[in-house]
Amino acid sequence: MKRIVYPLLATLVVAAVATAAQPVVSRLQPLGVRRGEATKVTFHGSRLQDARDVLADLPGLTITDVKPLDNSKVEMTITAAEDLAPGLYPVRLVTDTGISNLRLLSVGDLPVVQEVEPNSEFETPQKIELNTTVEGIIKTEDQDFFAVDLKAGQTLVVEVEGVRLASNQGNRFLDPYIAILDSGRFEKSTRDDIPLLQQDGLCAYTAEADGTYTVLVRDASFGGDNAAHYRVHIGTFPRPVAVVPSGGRPGEILTAELVNLDGSKRTAQIQLPSEPQDRFPAISEDENGVSPSPNYIRVNDLPVAMEEEPNEELQKAPQVTVPAALCGVIGEPGDVDYFAFEATKGRKYIVQMYARGTLRSPLDSVVNVYGPDSKRVTGNDDTANMPDSYCEFTAAADGLYRVRINDQLGNGGPAFAYRLEVTEAVPSLQLDLAELDRYQAVVWPVPRGAQMAVMVNAARKQFGGELNIEALNLPEGITATAFPMRADRSTVPLMLSAAEDAGKTAALVDVVAKPSDEKLAHVSGHLKQEHKLVLGQNRRNIWNWKTDRVAVSVAEPVPFKLTVVQPQVPVVRSGSMSLVVNVERNEGFEGEITLQSLYNPPGVSVNNSRKLAKDKTQVEIPLTANGSAGLGEWPMFLIATTGIGNGSARITSTPISLDVQEAFFSFEFPKSAAEQGTESVVAVGVEIAREFEGEAEVEIVGLPPGVSSSAPIQKITPETTQVSFPIAVAADARPGTHKTLNVRARITSDKGVITQTQGTGELRVDKPLPPKKEEPKEKKPAEPKPKAKPEPPKERPLSRLEQLRKAREN
Repeated sequence: MKRIVYPLLATLVVAAVATAAQPVVSRLQPLGVRRGEATKVTFHGSRLQDARDVLADLPGLTITDVKPLDNSKVEMTITAAEDLAPGLYPVRLVTDTGISNLRLLSVGDLPVVQEVEPNSEFETPQKIELNTTVEGIIKTEDQDFFAVDLKAGQTLVVEVEGVRLASNQGNRFLDPYIAILDSGRFEKSTRDDIPLLQQDGLCAYTAEADGTYTVLVRDASFGGDNAAHYRVHIGTFPRPVAVVPSGGRPGEILTAELVNLDGSKRTAQIQLPSEPQDRFPAISEDENGVSPSPNYIRVNDLPVAMEEEPNEELQKAPQVTVPAALCGVIGEPGDVDYFAFEATKGRKYIVQMYARGTLRSPLDSVVNVYGPDSKRVTGNDDTANMPDSYCEFTAAADGLYRVRINDQLGNGGPAFAYRLEVTEAVPSLQLDLAELDRYQAVVWPVPRGAQMAVMVNAARKQFGGELNIEALNLPEGITATAFPMRADRSTVPLMLSAAEDAGKTAALVDVVAKPSDEKLAHVSGHLKQEHKLVLGQNRRNIWNWKTDRVAVSVAEPVPFKLTVVQPQVPVVRSGSMSLVVNVERNEGFEGEITLQSLYNPPGVSVNNSRKLAKDKTQVEIPLTANGSAGLGEWPMFLIATTGIGNGSARITSTPISLDVQEAFFSFEFPKSAAEQGTESVVAVGVEIAREFEGEAEVEIVGLPPGVSSSAPIQKITPETTQVSFPIAVAADARPGTHKTLNVRARITSDKGVITQTQGTGELRVDKPLPPKKEEPKEKKPAEPKPKAKPEPPKERPLSRLEQLRKAREN
């Protein structure tokens, strides 16, 4: 495997990569097969006429005679091994141009019959033999009835597969409801959902008398449509809802209690696999038959410590030795379980619950940890990515630590099993692949003579450092080009290339990461892919399936070759450049080609709207780097998508190296002002941050409307400290403060042009002041008027009394 080293690796960005038109499988007919038999199965979907192979993720299925019937149907023969464990088996169809979505094939032990109408009324059920699997469909407001004969004391068990066999169909999917009715139409047992099977149902009833009993299947909301297919198992088979303890060590024979729906228990011996498995499917079998689907348990090297009653009090918690898997049952409402273990000061411990997520237990766990002083150290209900509790802590002191387990709502019962793993924190690593198409797990067809890259994400725990990526078990004719993942990055591209003469091969490929540090040679991470099979309203994940390998195939070649010209100059912070893309078209191919980036280095933006029209063979893709873009050399890819033949295909370019460097210049913008109808100068301070080769110039851009420059481009040298741009302001230029000025610096050499842009400068445009008014001539002061002589004071009129006195005097 080739290994190309770059100093840094890029950060994934959310890019709206065009969806490639891969083949789609919408349903299987029949939905399942019986083990030990060969069955003709038809895959229904679209873009299937060039189908050639089927990939099965799990062993035990032999698939032969793959024959396309038309563009929507492919027929084949599937033989399930006689000893194959009943359950769901993932399959994907491989065509010449792509790989389909994952579908689940049901494998069972019972004979299969098809639903026959009319059976939509209680009075007219379809008569079937006990221990039969029925395949049917619930159309709008439909309901199906099936009649079976029971003897007194026989236990009838009904398990339906509805949501588990569905796939993305918008918000439409069958949410099955099942019931067992007696001859008087009384419901003896019913079920909508059950934690063990998520939104599928399971119910059981022990007959009180001989007679005919009826099984009802319908949609829980009385919905249904032409896509609402189901598979219902009706019989006396065992169907435990819990296994206690819920796992063991590789290679051992586990003695476990199997808990039935009614709470009854029986003991069974379970042979565990020789290698650890996060989800081992345990099948129950007795004289009455085989369970139609497994109970999942965990197999690893941890010793199992079973709960010991009484264990409901903090101070009386039974002591165990860790690391260990603490197994038990929250046996009744309000029950709590305590365990105690010795912890060492300074060591980090992980406490992780496996109940609802892996075991499909009804327990909604809450876990709390208490220190030697009985004070709470940490605790958790749910974590973001799983419904079970997870917490970690570093012991503050040596001593006895206690862990408390209870149900969040105070529920409990015989099926509320759990497995709590308490371990010391050790380095661990897990990988996944970033989606190319939203909500779709990555499939990886590689056209002959071309290459295709995807992004590998890594989640490190308890360690850091560089990682090396490799792809194992590649199909013949395909090689991988890997890039090291830097310590401070969590994603890296991985490119697969198909030789010109590669055959029509396909395989399930493991992607592995290992630390570069030899001290961590024992640490490795493997791939986990999540397939979102059913999405509900608001694209909520209803039902998914996880696989540990990615489907890779050699596909038909695309009718063009894509080349991105390697830039000979760097892009600088606050700078820009254009990637030149050349396309060599095969004769006669004139299709449109869409171009987008697979990912962008941090702080770098790429114009993802560019296309190559049918008459074009070259296009430029602009990119910009912001002021804090990641420095260093970065591998970059472009994805090219085009329609061909039975759908569309995509390839990536070979990688180019994008060199991101510090800016060469720093500019200072003093505030400038000018009046309408005048000329002025905008002066910009220049600081040369580092040496450059070639000729440099700066251009003023962003001048407001009505403002122009007669010399917008100015040469600069290493000695330049300031550039001045003459400006002319039109009489009608819009007045105000304009914060739009930028300068664009260009360094031109024989290798190319380096462009840097910086702003924002400020220019204030003022209105001219109004003309001054003429002041009036100075007037002589007026001569003062002569003062008027004061008038003699007027005599005051005499009162009547004074008049009489005056007359008397005379």
